Amino acid sequence: MTSLPSDAVLLPIDMQCGFDLAPWPKRWNTAYDQNGLALLDAWLAKNRPLIHVRHDSVEEGSTLRPEHPGNAHRPGFVPLPSEALMTKSVNAAFIGTDLDLRLRRLVADTLVVFGISTDMCVSTTIRVRANMGFKMILVEDASDCFELPNGKGGTIPARAIHDAHIATLRVEFARVMTTAEVLAAL
Repeated sequence: MTSLPSDAVLLPIDMQCGFDLAPWPKRWNTAYDQNGLALLDAWLAKNRPLIHVRHDSVEEGSTLRPEHPGNAHRPGFVPLPSEALMTKSVNAAFIGTDLDLRLRRLVADTLVVFGISTDMCVSTTIRVRANMGFKMILVEDASDCFELPNGKGGTIPARAIHDAHIATLRVEFARVMTTAEVLAAL
């Protein structure tokens, strides 16, 4: 692909402050905010469609509950008044939401996705939409994830989890690109 389709929609997922708070574990990608902001800036400069996705947790005590300050978007990721915002309460942005309808109204069959966390909401959203027959592009260096317990008393590093999910998504579900590649394809 030398350029992105003109109807490609940018989908920043769960770029929220609450992920910086306890009890969320350590993440690995120190450049994901910078890369995500570069994507947003370029997308807006080209007047391309985008839909922000925010996780409104229903879990008691979650830093992502609507009434918690952590539910807020990260600096620079607050949707402008002209930008669409879609909220969800589960991993897949297509479950219990009108996201599919919004994309069909835009006549968009390509999504460019990034956010938190690679192995959860980003991956699940990509898999669901790809299974619906649409083209998915994952921006790997604008996504991040957390280290996780391995169930045996140890920890799986966040970067290893990220890389494993990128590999599985690349095989069947999404084209994987860097921020620089996406910007060059705009």
